[in-house]
Amino acid sequence: MITINPPLTDDEVRSLKAGDQVEINGVIYAARDAAHKKLIELLNEGKELPFDIKGQIIYYVGPCPEKQGEVCGSAGPTTSSRMDAYTPQLIKLGLKGMIGKGIRSPEVINAMKEYGSVYFGAIGGAGALISKCIVAQKIIAFPELGPEALRKMTVKSFPATVIIDSNGNDLYKIGKERYQRR
Repeated sequence: MITINPPLTDDEVRSLKAGDQVEINGVIYAARDAAHKKLIELLNEGKELPFDIKGQIIYYVGPCPEKQGEVCGSAGPTTSSRMDAYTPQLIKLGLKGMIGKGIRSPEVINAMKEYGSVYFGAIGGAGALISKCIVAQKIIAFPELGPEALRKMTVKSFPATVIIDSNGNDLYKIGKERYQRR
């Protein structure tokens, strides 16, 4: 298990390989497609993003409302491909990691290779378990989006797997090829 603490450096990102198991501690940002669209709109209008994206990790999640006494409700990953239209521009600005589930487009993978970024997978269907790793959260932009608002989250021992590394090695493809060789 590799422990990482965002913001990530280029060297940290380049050292991670497809298949590595990581534990994330520190601040990550939560945003789904509606928030991503608004981030790109801000950039297109020449405005600054509501957080410094350099070295950061975005978790593709829209957490459920928390029950009394909880920090966060169920917080499982959403399908990453819905963010693919927006992601290359964010990677170019310094985004170093994304957490989600599912495959990524060739455009995202090319941006990851060019600018040094990594894609982590979190276990889908385990949102209630994952939410226990979120120790604090705060909406920092787009509150009108409800669960899809941009959030700053503090996580402790958040488990993830490197699915696509900064060289473009894709665990989904590697696993499929290994299975087919049997």
